Amino acid sequence: MTDKRLAEGPIRVALLGCGVVGSSVATMLTTHAADLAARVGRPLELVGIAVRRAGKDRSELPVDPALFTTDAAELVTRADVVIEVIGGIDPARDLILSALKHGASVVTANKALLAEDGPTLYAAADAAGADLYYEAAVAGAIPILRPIRESLAGDDVRKVLGIVNGTTNFVLDKMDTTGAGFAEVVEEAQALGYAEADPTADVEGFDAAAKAAILASLAFHTRVSSADVHREGITEVTAADIQAAKDMDCVVKLLAICEKTGEGDDVGVSVRVHPAMIPRSHPLASVREAYNAVFVEAAAAGELMFYGKGAGGDPTASAVLGDVVAVARHKVGGGRGPGESAYADLPVRAMGQARTRYHISLDVADRPGVLAQVATAFAEHDVSIETVRQQITDNGRANLIVVTHTAPDAALSATVDALAALDIVTAVTSVMRVEGS
Repeated sequence: MTDKRLAEGPIRVALLGCGVVGSSVATMLTTHAADLAARVGRPLELVGIAVRRAGKDRSELPVDPALFTTDAAELVTRADVVIEVIGGIDPARDLILSALKHGASVVTANKALLAEDGPTLYAAADAAGADLYYEAAVAGAIPILRPIRESLAGDDVRKVLGIVNGTTNFVLDKMDTTGAGFAEVVEEAQALGYAEADPTADVEGFDAAAKAAILASLAFHTRVSSADVHREGITEVTAADIQAAKDMDCVVKLLAICEKTGEGDDVGVSVRVHPAMIPRSHPLASVREAYNAVFVEAAAAGELMFYGKGAGGDPTASAVLGDVVAVARHKVGGGRGPGESAYADLPVRAMGQARTRYHISLDVADRPGVLAQVATAFAEHDVSIETVRQQITDNGRANLIVVTHTAPDAALSATVDALAALDIVTAVTSVMRVEGS
């Protein structure tokens, strides 16, 4: 049953946060008001914008200054749709739960909260009969969550492979194209506004891990939290690693990899974020600078790729407003969008069970029998070698580069440990996974 007031009056919208994304949302709600009203079937009335400092000069925004308030808790109780773009866990969680309790539908871009405590939010939305939409939480303007949740709802998604963090993609792309080192490129990214003053969440993979958890939860109808995601950042990626990838006609990318593994009664989910070499022929290899892309493999649909701007005020606001239109239409016409789908409840596999390939660089003694000892270490852990390349260096040493066939990560990791313990090995100078081939 549609609320009589909603059928006759505007949809009241509350905005929590007025930073880069919030400012773009406020501007678009105001300047596109007529188009949005036509698409929804009723006007969208911005009834308040919650900020930390009400007296800050925001004259550049085309909104009534009287709309700004520091009382976010009160604001969410008088809205039909609440947009949350303040980020973080608290107070965002309490504000979203309060909004849902008061019957408002919620649109959020809060990947960290969804990845940490999504089930609590979904349960609150179900109890209230309200919508919880979050397209902007992953990959900015790229429409990826709704296609997985709705367009592919009748298909069997087997894998989601993505570049979902623009900062790390910018850093790795510049290291590849210019030959610069990690620290130098991070400074450039900060100067251009692609990286925060403290880039830890990006370069250590926390941001990508939260997004991977959301993608896996939707794709595999299983609750996956950020704690379930194996995470490695890019801080250890060196110019030598980038060159090694070039020598293999590959590039290094920070990948979010979500896979359904096994068959029959042994089906599980593997979710991981780490740097990896991918062939330059792979569609994700051509994703440059701060762009994002997500590659989806489904049983019937086959291979799909979604590409675009993964961050920024206007791109993210575009995704937010798309969700606002959807939930506002439900308010006007009745009904709800899809809620949480966790019926499959598949086990989340440990990283050691994930199947991958390794690129391993070793400094070894240049003498007879070295290759035999190295090969034995691989054979003892049931890891097959695909290629071996040796380069003679100074002082009777050699650099040995080994690329493996696919094997469980635990077996590959144990092989590296065994190699490091050999007397003939001076150092294991680089280990990187190889994906997408």
